[in-house]
Amino acid sequence: MKITFLGTGTSQGIPVIGSTHPVCLSSNSKDKRLRVSVLVEWDSFSYVIDCGPDFRQQMLRVSCNKIDGILFTHEHADHTAGLDDIRPYFFRQGDIPIYAHKRVIGELTRRFDYIFVTENKYPGAPGVAINEVKNEPFTLHNLEVVPINGMHYNLQVFGFRFDKFAYLTDMKTVEDKELEKLRDLDVLVVNALREESHISHFNLEEALAFIKKVNPKKAYLTHISHLLGFHDEVQNKLPENVFLAYDNLKITI
Repeated sequence: MKITFLGTGTSQGIPVIGSTHPVCLSSNSKDKRLRVSVLVEWDSFSYVIDCGPDFRQQMLRVSCNKIDGILFTHEHADHTAGLDDIRPYFFRQGDIPIYAHKRVIGELTRRFDYIFVTENKYPGAPGVAINEVKNEPFTLHNLEVVPINGMHYNLQVFGFRFDKFAYLTDMKTVEDKELEKLRDLDVLVVNALREESHISHFNLEEALAFIKKVNPKKAYLTHISHLLGFHDEVQNKLPENVFLAYDNLKITI
């Protein structure tokens, strides 16, 4: 299984428009972060988790010519705003499967109604095949996917486990019964917004405590704000099995 970090930034991306914060002015490519998303590939299959406003740029950057589906963690714009840019895939492949909580499907239908209509549809609009995700395992081709339920302040979000890999973003709290789904991981990806506490995201201290509780072989931090600091400086302070993810990082499990 190959994992490509398409984006590792928070909702504004880094650099933030108009910001003079030192991290936003950094010349280090690892400090430049698109909105958070990841590409998961195994055998001949390619799935994207979340489809934010940088989706087109991310797909061009990694030369991804086929996607077998998109999994959505939740409905916030930095995770969904790029849905219209599935059009090139739709024109080649037909309806693109999407996987999401029933609530998220409702929000996408409201925002992108022209994609979901079935009558008098504009011929240039893309199409999707809807798959509702509940808090129970489902199968993508030959692989079981296990949803991980969590809370983003007062909003439910899903993380996803693929075999020995799990991806969680925009988490603030995760119940102990959900932690049982994360045992025996080779790689855990989890959000770490900044050092200061935040109402709806793990800060760095909380993310590290969560990693220690789950105890994966390796962990990567994502959904990173410029306020966390320079990539290289933060990395030097992390435990030996914890890494700061960056855009276009590729790992194999």
